[in-house]
Amino acid sequence: MNQPISSLMQRPVTGVGMDDTVAQVEALLSKLHLTWAPVLEPTKRDAAGVISATDLVAFHAQGRDAEATRAWQMCSYKPVVVDADTPIAMVAALMVERGIHHVVVTDRHGIAGVVSSLDFVRTFLPDGRR
Repeated sequence: MNQPISSLMQRPVTGVGMDDTVAQVEALLSKLHLTWAPVLEPTKRDAAGVISATDLVAFHAQGRDAEATRAWQMCSYKPVVVDADTPIAMVAALMVERGIHHVVVTDRHGIAGVVSSLDFVRTFLPDGRR
């Protein structure tokens, strides 16, 4: 597993804006069958945080208003960001060490892709289904 994480990452990246409502985020995730998305800074080059399905479950369990709450108000801040050339094994170790399921991958142009724990699981499927 010395391949770079770029060989495993998903692209293009579907991100959400910091000022998108939680309702808008949920609609996008549902429409695209995604379980998470990076919350993008206005420049679209950096991820301020991530919103996952787990975050949304916790949000609704608190009885909060999805129409009145913005993505920046409920996202998990400071996502783990790795360079596209980082070896897969290093990223896997980092995810386990930090107990996270999502990583943002960058290159010299900004966000290049995303990786979730599910992407690692897919490597064990015989046909590499995506």
